[in-house]
Amino acid sequence: MRLTTKFRTASRGARRGVVPAAVLAVAAAAGVLAPGPAHAAPACATAGTAAPPVQVAHLPDWVESIAVDRRGRMFATAYFTGRVYRIDAPGSAPVALTGNIGANGGIAVRPDGRLLVGTGNDLVHSLTGDVLPVSKLLAVDPDSGEVTTYASGLGGIDGVALAPDGTVYTTTLGGRSIGRVTPDGRVDPAWAKVAQPNGIAVSPDGSEVYVVQTTVAPGLYRIPVADPAHPRRWISAGASDALALPDGLTLDGRGRPLIATHASGQIWRAEGGSLCALESGLRLSTQLTYGQGDRGFSAGRLYRAGVDGRIYEVPAGAAPAGNGAEAGGNKAG
Repeated sequence: MRLTTKFRTASRGARRGVVPAAVLAVAAAAGVLAPGPAHAAPACATAGTAAPPVQVAHLPDWVESIAVDRRGRMFATAYFTGRVYRIDAPGSAPVALTGNIGANGGIAVRPDGRLLVGTGNDLVHSLTGDVLPVSKLLAVDPDSGEVTTYASGLGGIDGVALAPDGTVYTTTLGGRSIGRVTPDGRVDPAWAKVAQPNGIAVSPDGSEVYVVQTTVAPGLYRIPVADPAHPRRWISAGASDALALPDGLTLDGRGRPLIATHASGQIWRAEGGSLCALESGLRLSTQLTYGQGDRGFSAGRLYRAGVDGRIYEVPAGAAPAGNGAEAGGNKAG
């Protein structure tokens, strides 16, 4: 399906919700509603040596974010219906774990198995989140679907990342704010500032927060946890990648950032201070995550979700078993 057709299809879903700021603001700015040449990063050295992506699940909605628990079960946030879905194994039918709880942002799995889900990832809350941080981070039981409020007073939550010490970080795409929730419940909606922050993850040792900037000057930032007032631009996308619309962020087993892109259809990997394409042809991707455990969506396997509701396994991103889980949780965008 052509990219323009996909955007029209996605936009029709707005009758059930507000299209994310990532689409209305970002797509308009980048001009992706009009056909044009692909914008691509150079291929990684290992690209093309693995099997092609294979579809393993399909949800009837825009999939904003995915995460996998230690039992190998995948959980997904569905943008237009606001539900959280559970998929027990590749090929299994998705089960709606909740009703409409506004689960239109990122999702992460805590060590105790509970899910953390972001809300407020719509145009209104995203654009006003810096000055009116009223969105909630929800806790969802992965078996019963019971929902409680984990934290409130955050900007419209797009990305969610969980640090090794239990601290949670969030992004607000329509603004500049990086939110922070400490394990004892203290909320800082503007812990750090990065323009158009989208994908987010935490370094394996917990000392840095990685954030994707989606538009204007796409790239990847590193924020020192000990010095959040001074984010450091780590990698800038090349001129040919200016319209790629980088989105979701996760880390591979070696701690290297992997980034999903909307318009270019590529999965980028950060290597040696630059970006290369690990995989291509998966347009309107929103998030990446690694499997967990020895069954279902198992450890070492990389999965991609997207606006089309389709979830693919991406063999090009496979890591050795037991060495593929993200160090920094998950993101949506």
